[in-house]
Amino acid sequence: MNVQYCSQNEQRRKLIRNQSNLNGIDYVEVDSDRKTLIVYFIHPLTASTVTLKVENILITGETGRQNVQVESVSSSENILRVRVDRVGDYSTYTLSLVKSPSSPTPPNNFDPILSQIDFSFWAEGISEFDSQAPEALPEKEPPPPVIDYLAKDYASFRRLMLDRLAVTIPQWQETNPADLGIMLVEILAHAGDYLSYYQDAVATEAYLGTARKRVSVRRHVRLLDYVMDEGCNARTWVTIKVENNQKEGIKLLAPDKGENRHGVQFLTKTNVVTGVLSQEQFNTAINVGAQVFESLHEITLYQSLNKILFYTWESHQYYLPKGSIKATLHNLDELLHKRLKPGSVLLFEEVLGIETGEKRDANQNNRHAVRLTNVESMIDPLNNQKIVEVTWHVADALPFDLHISNIDSQGKLIKQISVARGNVVLVDAGRSLPPENLKENPGWERLRPRLKRGTLTQQGYVQDRQRQLKVFDETASATEAIQLPSRLRNARPAIAVWENQVPNQGEQAGVSWEYQRDLLVSDRFARDFVVETEDDGGAYLRFGDGTLGKKPQPDTVLYACYRVGNGRAGNVGADAIVNIFLQPENLKPEDRPNLKNIQAAITKIRNPLPATGGTEAEPIEEVRLYAPQGFREQKRAVTEADYANAAQRYPGVQKALATRRWTGSWHTIFITVDREGGRKVDEEFKQNLLDFLEEFRLAGHSIEIDSPRFVPLDIAMTVQVKQDYFRSNVKKALLDAFSNRVLANGIGFFSSDRFTFGQSVYLSQVIAAAMQVSGVESVEVTRFQRRGEVLNRELELGQIQFERLEIALLDNIPNSPENGIIEFNLEGGL
Repeated sequence: MNVQYCSQNEQRRKLIRNQSNLNGIDYVEVDSDRKTLIVYFIHPLTASTVTLKVENILITGETGRQNVQVESVSSSENILRVRVDRVGDYSTYTLSLVKSPSSPTPPNNFDPILSQIDFSFWAEGISEFDSQAPEALPEKEPPPPVIDYLAKDYASFRRLMLDRLAVTIPQWQETNPADLGIMLVEILAHAGDYLSYYQDAVATEAYLGTARKRVSVRRHVRLLDYVMDEGCNARTWVTIKVENNQKEGIKLLAPDKGENRHGVQFLTKTNVVTGVLSQEQFNTAINVGAQVFESLHEITLYQSLNKILFYTWESHQYYLPKGSIKATLHNLDELLHKRLKPGSVLLFEEVLGIETGEKRDANQNNRHAVRLTNVESMIDPLNNQKIVEVTWHVADALPFDLHISNIDSQGKLIKQISVARGNVVLVDAGRSLPPENLKENPGWERLRPRLKRGTLTQQGYVQDRQRQLKVFDETASATEAIQLPSRLRNARPAIAVWENQVPNQGEQAGVSWEYQRDLLVSDRFARDFVVETEDDGGAYLRFGDGTLGKKPQPDTVLYACYRVGNGRAGNVGADAIVNIFLQPENLKPEDRPNLKNIQAAITKIRNPLPATGGTEAEPIEEVRLYAPQGFREQKRAVTEADYANAAQRYPGVQKALATRRWTGSWHTIFITVDREGGRKVDEEFKQNLLDFLEEFRLAGHSIEIDSPRFVPLDIAMTVQVKQDYFRSNVKKALLDAFSNRVLANGIGFFSSDRFTFGQSVYLSQVIAAAMQVSGVESVEVTRFQRRGEVLNRELELGQIQFERLEIALLDNIPNSPENGIIEFNLEGGL
């Protein structure tokens, strides 16, 4: 086996390999006989002008060693075979190329560095033991100092260091706090205390079960696809009374984020003057704790809409029954039909007592807002009185009887018991602040600045028919406009962030940054930010890092425009909002010079209805409880039961059943819905429910909404009346007991909310309900069946059964027997 020895200057070998005019030794092999050396050159020897001979080869050993003599050499290509006279010892030898034995310089055209190489004759025979003497063992080190690793605070760290110094420097016994050593110890103890707290805080915030900061909990639960509820602001309707005869009215502009224009500001009552406030009065009201509300949409104010009278058609006892969606109004100025239009909001209010006609006896609960869907001008042919008929959303149907006129106990006519009010605007809680330079806020260096003011307003958003989230849906009913959003977690912070320039009266604004719940899907170009709030109401803005979200440049200036005021504090009572602060930007440019005149024209502000919807942020403990279960919430519908359960989540649905059918190309899910209060399943409701179910729908399924199959009943009974009761009174009580109306003592037996799909009507229940009526001695049911159908032994079996999609119906209207009827044959009594 041959052993190779190479030159250690690898870089020089590479360079000479590219130089044809220089040659050098590449490596040397010691043959197995140990007397033949095979020398390999970089370039062929035939290209060299010098022929290497015995006198050109010199082999030398270490100092004091005998040199080995060369006997013969032979070459071919780039190989030179060298034969020596004897085998050398175990030391290292050097083979050198020289011009002659007397001239140690390399031959011509040979590199001086690569003209010699070290080798050994006995590489394989080197001893297996290390010839170097072992180092002396180090002296035994003293035992390490005893350290209390449980030290975690300032006092224990200070004690630990002083104890250690007492061991290492026993002569130092200083205890004076002014001493330099004591000072350094206490500084280090303080730093250790801070780092120990930080270490514990990081470990605590790392887990959902132990985290104490709201931001930490919010991030943990977001990984579970649970959105933490930060609360929502309140909203209500406000009426504005104006004394202005201008035909075009007074137009108040809507808030506009693109122009950095907030809505008209309304304030709750304080000891400040009531009505229109000046800037100084506004500041004073804020300082004493007034709640601020801002308008959400545009409105034009007309004097004729301050108070609108109902038209009673010359009736002295006139009222709008519960469930009404239509009314007629006096058109006194003959412009009412032009100033009211579909989308306008009217507020109905009882202003006089029904029995006394006194203001103090008016029922303040009888107030209701409606959004008009149709306005039609009419004339009463009896007296040629011009009137306007208005129709409003079914969802805004009157929840009570609204009395318009009545006759008191002395026969006196009471008029205008209730009135309608226009000039109604929707407002929500929260006060807009001037733009804030985020670069001046603490935390900007870490791209997580804290807003200077709190609590940040969380504004409720609702889905319109196009499934877009909006603060105000002008097509929704008035009832839906002031209700809580369908999902509280649709609330978003009322904040806008602008780069370098804030919009101001038509000036071109800088680039806007958009709010996101998180930055998990934001790319490196997305100008997105996240709002994170703490329990004290303080809000932080978190920007991207250049990978998830764009990172703000160092020379960028960001401005935040936001509102403050949130939660239950905005749930003020009725008639609590009495002030308005009107600024020039709330008016059209051409109206701004007349600001003082417009302010003088506004004479009264009030909210007839209480503010609702204000909710506090979700407590951390509730989040810990619900978040781990959040991902188990059913958010898709596969089976029929899934679709039915999803439909029952929609507000106003009492019961729903789903049926899957193959319709030729795909499966269609037919959902039959029983609405609360017996309301019809109209086209508007169908579309709203379809929109709601869209997020649950399985791909490849289509959905159809159906009405229930109502089955009219036909019941007759003979009732024996007690001898001291009038038959007429007992019959009236029986008709009420078996009606479909809401009674003073409950609901009627055949109320639409009492029966649903497939629910049987039992004879025993009918008899029991009749026996509970005062004056009834006995009851005998003579007819108990489906109306218009063949008898099926219902009376014998004691129940009327229904199919899966059928619901019992008995309205007992003589003119509509097809909706079910019940008859009472009374005997005895007076």
